[in-house]
Amino acid sequence: MKRLTSIFISCLLCFLITDMVQAQITEKPGFGKFAITNATVHTVTNGTIENGVVLVNGEKIEFVGENAKITADYQQINAEGKHVYPGFMDSGTILGLQEVGAVAVTNDQAELGDYNPHVRAFTAINPSSVSIPVTRVNGVTHVISVPVSGRIAGKGTLIDLYGYSPDSMAVLPNAALHLTLPSSQQRGWWDDRSDEEIKEAYEKGMKELNEFWKKAEFYNRMMTAYEENPSGKKQPDKDEKMDAMREVVTGEIPIIITVDKKQEILDAIEWTKDRGDARFILAGVEEGWRVAEEIAESGLPCLVSTLYTPERDYDNYQRPYQNPGKLHEAGVKVAIATGESENVRNAPYHAGYAAAYGMGVEEAVKALTINPAEIFGVSDKLGSLEAGKQANLFISDGDPFEPMTTIEQVFIRGYKIPMVSRHTQLYEEYLNRDAVQN
Repeated sequence: MKRLTSIFISCLLCFLITDMVQAQITEKPGFGKFAITNATVHTVTNGTIENGVVLVNGEKIEFVGENAKITADYQQINAEGKHVYPGFMDSGTILGLQEVGAVAVTNDQAELGDYNPHVRAFTAINPSSVSIPVTRVNGVTHVISVPVSGRIAGKGTLIDLYGYSPDSMAVLPNAALHLTLPSSQQRGWWDDRSDEEIKEAYEKGMKELNEFWKKAEFYNRMMTAYEENPSGKKQPDKDEKMDAMREVVTGEIPIIITVDKKQEILDAIEWTKDRGDARFILAGVEEGWRVAEEIAESGLPCLVSTLYTPERDYDNYQRPYQNPGKLHEAGVKVAIATGESENVRNAPYHAGYAAAYGMGVEEAVKALTINPAEIFGVSDKLGSLEAGKQANLFISDGDPFEPMTTIEQVFIRGYKIPMVSRHTQLYEEYLNRDAVQN
């Protein structure tokens, strides 16, 4: 009874907190026709335009260039001295799946069991998450949100950070399957297993994974044969997990493999060979700089962050910051993935560290824009400022990688988003608070 009461109170508190914060954001997004003028426009794919114009018409970008005929029905935004960028994308988060880490009932990023390809992050997204406005007002307009438990955690989703339901936010409901390979390495200083025990656990885990994969391939062949010619055949029994694997083994959606250490990365590269039409992406890749040439040779793109401590005590402190640049230098396509929930707002600063430690600003911007769009197959919609693409963009008063820069306006799917969040509300409240009465 005490446990039920505790759960009820936790749910009630989280509901009230979320409801209170959302209720305070009373300004409605604008929608229609907007003309952003006199700006420095960073198109990403077609250079930088000084004194440029961006026209937004409904959900789409209508024009990007130097001169445009602007009719009276456009709401003009004078961005003189300002910069316009494509909206940033974080390629690996739990945003919308976790509200309060210490309150179990608000955590939907993990399911029981090791093999859950049928689990879809899309169905669990909370559009009213307090962290979503906090994130988008810092220029991050769309994210991959992922499940994170077990060997196969389920399917991540690509969402815009504006909408009243998962359906209204969805860019790709099923963006990728998330897989963590068994590790052939010691997990950390606390791992007191012997080398033999580590090897046995690794071999057992790989055997289970390979058997699951073979079963999925067989199931797909069997179902495909029946669908192509059902006449006179008994319909095979349905299997929810195997059904979920069909679009994976055929390469319709990619598989994101999370690995960090050098040998884990090499093991992952080896495992991806001879997997038919399946497509793969590496994530984490904290020691990618040690095997950058091997990753480049494999052709696998990488989703990386920069704000973590080095894997080995003797590694220099700047290795995490240098990692994206080293991978890019070797020829690897790199995108930024923070792995965060409430701190997805810091994605630009992950890229900023990469820019400062060898990647360069231009490539760091690409790691938050066109690179992830290409990796996940949505570069026709997102990732750059081009006519016909979805109007996800922001206006800043300076370099978005600098913490002191202000993001002045964000557009998502053409909606002019209110620049309000829990953080701005608290700032205004305490800035204008009444004097304390003794």
